[in-house]
Amino acid sequence: MHARKHAEGGSSSTAAGPPSRADLGDARAVLEGPEINRALTRIAHEVLERTKGATDITLLGIPTRGVPLARRLAGRITDVEGQAIPWGSLDITMYRDDLRLAPARALGRTEIPAEGVDGRVVVLVDDVLFSGRTVRAALDALNDIGRPRAVQLATLVDRGHRQLPIRADYVGKNLPTSLRETVTVLVEELDGRDAVLLGPARPRAGRPAAETGEGED
Repeated sequence: MHARKHAEGGSSSTAAGPPSRADLGDARAVLEGPEINRALTRIAHEVLERTKGATDITLLGIPTRGVPLARRLAGRITDVEGQAIPWGSLDITMYRDDLRLAPARALGRTEIPAEGVDGRVVVLVDDVLFSGRTVRAALDALNDIGRPRAVQLATLVDRGHRQLPIRADYVGKNLPTSLRETVTVLVEELDGRDAVLLGPARPRAGRPAAETGEGED
């Protein structure tokens, strides 16, 4: 699929690489590859049902791991409908509200399909929904690109602890967590393995783990 590139930083989403073994620590798998595949297949069918055939949808993955998930969802919908579903990526780095609080982040990649977003139903795809701040940033980034007819949200894992009034339209798995836990999603394309891992949160500089909840978003 040819996409129009809006912004590209020093590294693409594929440069993120897998988390180190030290980072994963005592994390345990709560979802493995077959379960993730089934969840994505279910989400694809839910998208088709809700959009009545997906004739005017565009999937945009939020880097890093939302991008391969968006590609997989587009493939599943295409298999059912027999027509290509446009997909791309939407980098939200410069729209985050924690830039001054977090270490410097490498810019990701924004690639919008040739169909654009104006007048279309855009489904944002992310790996973990947590505070909702990543989604808010994605909405701001999308607003600078065009004017969709509607915006929906698909996430592989919803771990709760929302700080903003945001709810996913499509959820692979609701995973109740403590703020003392972290959720890590691994995908075959980047990590060599599909899995969702749950483990203890790691403190950030100047902030205890219980306050950060290891903010995947």
